Amino acid sequence: MKISRLNSIEEYVLSQKTVSIDELCEVFNVSKNTIRRDLNELEARGHIAKVYGGVTAITPEDVMPLPVRSGLNPTAKDYIGQLAVREISDGDTVFIDSGSTAVCVLRHLPPRTKLTIVTHSLPAMVEASKFDNVNLISLGGVYNASTSSFVGISAQQALSDLRISKAFLSATGVTVESGMSNTTFLEAEIKRGVVAHASHVILIADNSKLGHDATVTFCRLQDITTFITDQQPAPKFVEFCRAHNVRILWE
Repeated sequence: MKISRLNSIEEYVLSQKTVSIDELCEVFNVSKNTIRRDLNELEARGHIAKVYGGVTAITPEDVMPLPVRSGLNPTAKDYIGQLAVREISDGDTVFIDSGSTAVCVLRHLPPRTKLTIVTHSLPAMVEASKFDNVNLISLGGVYNASTSSFVGISAQQALSDLRISKAFLSATGVTVESGMSNTTFLEAEIKRGVVAHASHVILIADNSKLGHDATVTFCRLQDITTFITDQQPAPKFVEFCRAHNVRILWE
């Protein structure tokens, strides 16, 4: 119960940006001493910071809005989308995340493809809604304008009831040592939940993401099924994937 309260408080602060201790006491119906103890634990996670009379969210400086991210490396992302769509078969239940590369997968779907698409991304919902034979499932949650997606506990809980055939996940950074990482905590939590419920985890990331770490790691590289990128990665990525039976595609 305490863990649930801590997660709820953290989500509330991240969504509200800055909150007073009095407000937290009222919202969560606990004493100031309890809130202070909870905030001490939450501060250690690194996503919030205590300020005078309350607490504030720590927002990574490198979180770019989706329209900005979509304009970066468009040719590479479109190429990855063309490769990725070949992994989809009729009858699949496919997860599409909020990354700008993931939306490109949907743009190359054959018109008569019959499948179920699960997503928390608003742009992905718009793309998926164009297909007559697609069953679209939205995870719900609280809308995050910077990522154009819905996040939060309700979105995470919705994943627990779903069986996902193939999950297409993008990443802000990918390294052999740390795996796949993202700049925002709530997005990373969604991705972790998807990894836990997907039969096949497919990383889609252009070459500019390789060799860089972001704030929050959500999946080890050896835990994915397939890695799709736009050009041949550095030898250490190729060797690592081969050693861990991860398919790697770039052509």
